[in-house]
Amino acid sequence: MTDTTVGDIEGTLALGASHPVGRYRHDLATGRWWWSDETYRIHGFEPGDVVPTTELILAHKHPDDRDRVSQVLHQACVTGEPFSSVHRIMDAHGDERTLAVVGEGRTDDAGAVTELVGFFTDVTPAVARIADARATASIRASAANRATIEQAKAIVMCAVRTDIEGAFGWLRQASNHANVPLREVSARVVELAARSNGDMRLVAGALADLLTLRSGTSDGLS
Repeated sequence: MTDTTVGDIEGTLALGASHPVGRYRHDLATGRWWWSDETYRIHGFEPGDVVPTTELILAHKHPDDRDRVSQVLHQACVTGEPFSSVHRIMDAHGDERTLAVVGEGRTDDAGAVTELVGFFTDVTPAVARIADARATASIRASAANRATIEQAKAIVMCAVRTDIEGAFGWLRQASNHANVPLREVSARVVELAARSNGDMRLVAGALADLLTLRSGTSDGLS
């Protein structure tokens, strides 16, 4: 997955929320897996419902994350180095969940990796909170942009004596001419009006100048 990172998860977990944690152990010589009761439940099973295998584990990974998780698992089996992964699964009930998995290899006297041990943490609630926070921030940003555009439209209406459609058309023309986003042009207009202390003659003159200049030049609004 790309939108939620290990850093995101760590930051949310640091807030003290409780998340289900299960243990696992993977014997590389036999290919057998051992799951704690909580690990079964994280995957949507009751303890003992299924025999955990590598094939079963990978089958429950989200299709978009499966190849990446398979590569992480393979690398861990080869090197035994500590690893972590945040990825999605589809549990036994068909529900999407997000897990943070950590583990490391254990070696024999010869240094060969013999097993992997570690933890599954169900961080689905944390991911939901992250998504909600991002959505809220996006909504707030969108509302702020809309408010700025509406304010700029009112200023243009007064300065160049046009109606609301004409004011919006003027802002779009200025945006295209200067090759900057509409919200940026609107912010410049609002800033200009504030610096002009409401003198619409100064505003009108600066707005006319804005249409004669290209992006990157000094337009009196920066």
